[in-house]
Amino acid sequence: MDLEGGRTRRNSSKKDSWRTVLTLAYQSLGVVYGDLSISPLYVFRSTFGEGIGHSNTNEEIFGVLSLVFWSVTLVPLVKYVFIVLKADDNGEGGTFALYSLLCRHAKVNSLPNCQLADEELSEYKKDSCGGGGSGVSSDRGFAFRLKSTLEKRKVLQKILLILALIGTCMVIGDGVLTPALSVFSAISGFELSMSKEHHAYVEVPVACIILVGLFALQHYGTHRVGFLFAPIVIIWLFCISAIGLYNIFFWNPQIYRALCPIYALRFIRKTQMGGWMALGGVLLSITGSEAMFADLGHFSQLSIQIAFTSVVYPSLILAYMGQAAYLSRHHEVEHAYHFGFYVSVPENLRWPVLVIAVFAAVVGSQAIITGTFSIIKQCSALNCFPRVKVVHTSSKIHGQIYIPEINWLLMLLTLAVTIGFRNTQHLGHASGLAVITVMLVTTCLMSLVIVLCWHQNVLFALTFVLFFGTIESLFFSASLTKFLQGAWVPIALAFVFMTVMYVWHFGTLKKYEFDVQNKVSINWLLGIGPSIGIVRVRGVGLIHTDLVSGIPVIFSHFVTNLPAFHQILVFLCIKHVPVPHVRPEERFLVGRVGPRNFRLYRCIVRYGYRDVHKDDVEFENDLLCSIAEFIRTGSTEISLNDEIETIERMTVVGTYSSQTISRRGENGDNNADNFDSEETSSELKEIKSPQVIQQKKQVRFLVPESPKIDTEANEELEEVMEAREAGIAYIIGHSYMKAKPGSSTIKKIAINFVYEFLRRNSRAPSFVLGVPHASSLEVGMMYQV
Repeated sequence: MDLEGGRTRRNSSKKDSWRTVLTLAYQSLGVVYGDLSISPLYVFRSTFGEGIGHSNTNEEIFGVLSLVFWSVTLVPLVKYVFIVLKADDNGEGGTFALYSLLCRHAKVNSLPNCQLADEELSEYKKDSCGGGGSGVSSDRGFAFRLKSTLEKRKVLQKILLILALIGTCMVIGDGVLTPALSVFSAISGFELSMSKEHHAYVEVPVACIILVGLFALQHYGTHRVGFLFAPIVIIWLFCISAIGLYNIFFWNPQIYRALCPIYALRFIRKTQMGGWMALGGVLLSITGSEAMFADLGHFSQLSIQIAFTSVVYPSLILAYMGQAAYLSRHHEVEHAYHFGFYVSVPENLRWPVLVIAVFAAVVGSQAIITGTFSIIKQCSALNCFPRVKVVHTSSKIHGQIYIPEINWLLMLLTLAVTIGFRNTQHLGHASGLAVITVMLVTTCLMSLVIVLCWHQNVLFALTFVLFFGTIESLFFSASLTKFLQGAWVPIALAFVFMTVMYVWHFGTLKKYEFDVQNKVSINWLLGIGPSIGIVRVRGVGLIHTDLVSGIPVIFSHFVTNLPAFHQILVFLCIKHVPVPHVRPEERFLVGRVGPRNFRLYRCIVRYGYRDVHKDDVEFENDLLCSIAEFIRTGSTEISLNDEIETIERMTVVGTYSSQTISRRGENGDNNADNFDSEETSSELKEIKSPQVIQQKKQVRFLVPESPKIDTEANEELEEVMEAREAGIAYIIGHSYMKAKPGSSTIKKIAINFVYEFLRRNSRAPSFVLGVPHASSLEVGMMYQV
């Protein structure tokens, strides 16, 4: 699970040893299945929310068990384990992984500064999906027509983005509701040892104390106690399966008959409205299924499949059958349904099981909290969430992050719903709606992936979306009937987060469009130089910009007010591409801006949406090495830019001491802001990077003597090294957004109030980029969009 090694294992899963696969399967039990494994705590209790009737009660219990069995079989087992897990994005899973696949295959990317050069990345390859297939040719058929329609219709692209954001918002809502539901259900066993009056004063405070402790420990990272997660879940699954077997043989061995789907159909037909509404409780049996796909990046597909089919699935089925067997013989007891799980536990085992259940609930809550951090980081990388502080809590375990702002926000919201609802029924209704909405979004996106990415027959996609969509729509409609009984909470949370995410994305897009429309050419800089007396000062200046071509307006604003800039000037664009990871040797694109003697460079640094950003010293080292390698390749000098078109030569360079680098030519278009990349006929060259000496957070470069370097290139390298010794300054734009006069009222509210409020209360760009405070210079500017 290390940062690089984990990806290597996933990409070569065919070569994995069985020992590696089984180790990953063991680890996945603690990370992936915590939420799903604790569902027996509250499924029957929520399903029989109004109590069990005394007529045909056994038939009702058999019917509910049949519904639970087929729900767990069809959704987690068939849909996720055997189908959805194959739709990985270079080993990564989740809502944004599906959206990323569609962005690459249909060119509906929401990122504004994408380039054709990005398609040459190793992980951008078209056959990255696991589905395979050879159904539809690239130039005709339904897939081609669907692809063309998506690329032409901006409305459909927005709908696709909104669909992905809805799924993301519901995952965040689940991060609020699942910890409350899990912990509340785990401690419900106290009801058996005290009166109802005393229990009301104990349950809520105990739940709140556990939840506060859970969120307070997040900043330490799960890697410190992660080794305990798998044993806890395994012990819990062993307990519920053993208790289930005991109840089956001791109370009702005939309970296996309920696995026949006829009982589920009879239950729905006879109870009609009541049976349909009971689906809201049955839905809780499949909560946590999405985690199998969302956490795919931490493990391999085969390991998750083995863990679920061999351990989790049989344990859950035995647990549900055991509860149903007990209830079928105790339905006349008034409180039997109230305590769902714990009443079916033998009395002398209740306290030990309660303790294990609390630990299992904490593990399940931890998994969804970590997943919420991860998906918010992905959203922020794709410009769909305000800038936040991301802390990597482990240098060895891939994906372990902590976001302080989100952590405390989740804690406050979780405590609010816990104190507000005070029972598992309402919490179950709320959590169920959030979970089933995410599943519906996954089904819709998967149907497009099947056609556009896997190139399968459209009938397969229609069968998939109709079959699973119908099942999930029934659950969704049943959850909506509980709107006033708690289901309104995820809708309200999703509305708030959706507004935040869409407005931030809209504002970021408008800011980029302003930069594109107002960028200037090198001729402008040459024209004003003599009149304002521009001078060059020692050092390296890094101009942060989102543009991949042209000179940003923030630089012209800076130069006209302070007519001086550094002897080495780099227009630095740090951007994210719609792939999970970018290999280090493919991360940097380096080119010139203007003639060679200007010492102006452009460097585009590409990150995947799950990549880890390096610290400032290591980043500076890699950046300067990349520029030095670009100079040593003997890059040809480029003609001056004119007012309309920018022409630059970009070269892919690596960050290692010795490697082979191919030179690629790219033409930048001022209107489209893309580079048309074509391989040149130049031979591959072995590049010797400058030797790096790192001591006390300072980096010095020593150029090795080589007859292959011409005098001009050697002088340029010497100047780069002298500038590095003088220091590096970061020039960052600090923009203020304001809607243009005459804009619509909605746009004015979105930009002037909502976006500006989010910008003022989110992290500064310099903080997110890891820029040293002493070396940063912010240039303020008003944007009218």
